[in-house]
Amino acid sequence: MANGFTSGSSCSSFLQVAGHLDEKILKPLATYPQQRRGRCKCCLSADPSLGSWLRPNKGKCQHFNHVKAIRTRTYYKSEEYDITEPAAVDSMKAAEGSSEVVLASSWWEQVPKRWVIVLLCFTAFLLCNMDRVNMSIAILPMSQEFNWNSATVGLIQSSFFWGYLLTQIVGGIWADRIGGKVVLGFGVVWWSIATILTPIAARIGLPFLLITRAFMGIGEGVAMPAMNNILSKWIPVSERSRSLALVYSGMYLGSVTGLAVSPMLIHKFGWASVFYSFGSLGSIWFALWIKKAYSSPKEDPELSPQEKKLILGGNVAKEPVSVIPWKLILSKAPVWALIISHFCHNWGTFILLTWMPTYYNQVLKFNLTESGLLCVLPWLTMAVFANIGGWIADTLVSRGLSITTVRKIMQSIGFLGPAFFLTQLSHVRTPAMAVLCMACSQGSDAFSQSGLYSNHQDIGPRYAGVLLGLSNTAGVLAGVFGTAATGYILQRGSWDDVFKVAVALYIIGTVVWNLFSTGEKILD
Repeated sequence: MANGFTSGSSCSSFLQVAGHLDEKILKPLATYPQQRRGRCKCCLSADPSLGSWLRPNKGKCQHFNHVKAIRTRTYYKSEEYDITEPAAVDSMKAAEGSSEVVLASSWWEQVPKRWVIVLLCFTAFLLCNMDRVNMSIAILPMSQEFNWNSATVGLIQSSFFWGYLLTQIVGGIWADRIGGKVVLGFGVVWWSIATILTPIAARIGLPFLLITRAFMGIGEGVAMPAMNNILSKWIPVSERSRSLALVYSGMYLGSVTGLAVSPMLIHKFGWASVFYSFGSLGSIWFALWIKKAYSSPKEDPELSPQEKKLILGGNVAKEPVSVIPWKLILSKAPVWALIISHFCHNWGTFILLTWMPTYYNQVLKFNLTESGLLCVLPWLTMAVFANIGGWIADTLVSRGLSITTVRKIMQSIGFLGPAFFLTQLSHVRTPAMAVLCMACSQGSDAFSQSGLYSNHQDIGPRYAGVLLGLSNTAGVLAGVFGTAATGYILQRGSWDDVFKVAVALYIIGTVVWNLFSTGEKILD
């Protein structure tokens, strides 16, 4: 063949053609392990290192068959190229371009799989609070359309907690037995469907709306126990605080997103659009979850051996449980420290987040628009400080401080910080300082994500779902009772009295936590 590689061609001709190939292809050529010693008949004058690439084949130089580049194999068939023909150059350029596309498309694979799981959980919690807070905005036009009074509005708002309370412990048991992937996936699908059905139920009648909201609570009730279960298996202890902080910050940002986007959707498309649009996002998340998530590293066929070794080295017990040892669990003082501390923590948190708009309006004399905007500030503050606290906690653990000491430090900040700033509210003289105190109170509260919220996985990784279900049940009850008690106190007292009760519970929680909590595993 004219200008082709024939039996009389030298290796220098081949190297001229190879010069057109990208350096990314030539480099593996030079280092490919030799399988044969010696050189082919047409390459006697060539560098011996090329001998294994060139094989005698009826007078022709048969060059390489395949090249491995960055975990992706790209095959190049043995062809006779004429370097003077444009088609040959175009063919080589096409091969080079396709290689670059393959290399660029593999960036997702470089993300550690455990952090893919964390990001998916973060997104689930983002959707969780978006779907939860949208009712607080949509209830205003809904009450006008359906002529609901204040008592009916309160009944609708509280109906969510009927289902939410039912599935805290059940969701934890389910997750610990069959795995967090199934339970969290079920929860997101369930509450997304309930969200979409909300406008339809409201138009059918009030009883149907109450049932739908309770059903939504059932779906969201399993989310936290399931998430805690799956992260207990995927995240080593050195990354536990920051992973949980990131996931929980999804809740805070979900509230910000819901409060910010809902008014715009209602203004442009009507109140029903909030439920349809937010609920439909769950289907997108579920498709990614089914494809990418696994309940434990042992079930993931795509997980690299290095990452699996890292994860399993930090978490010894990985098998699902068949029987929940209730007597053993409830006999442990650190478990009761979790339950009591969660109650004390959520009393103050729910009061601030539920009654904050009223406080801004009645005490600081802000109008409703300003109150709504300022309500977003604590959520943003909590999202930022939760991640700062997670980074600090993991850094302290990596530097040799005991997990018990780290958990006590972080939760003490989460208790005493809000207590201090709430006591300052009665002394401030300007609305700006009052808002600053509220934001600082919630910001320091977010350190609890690296304290009690991380402790379930410390003391019993195999029962992390059940433990969170137990403590969060107490936390939800604190929110229900605390919200009602605040209204009762305000009828007979003042806001200072409300804050004094919260401060007293924060101090009780601090004492109980520091006396009885531990970062060591007590449940095997």
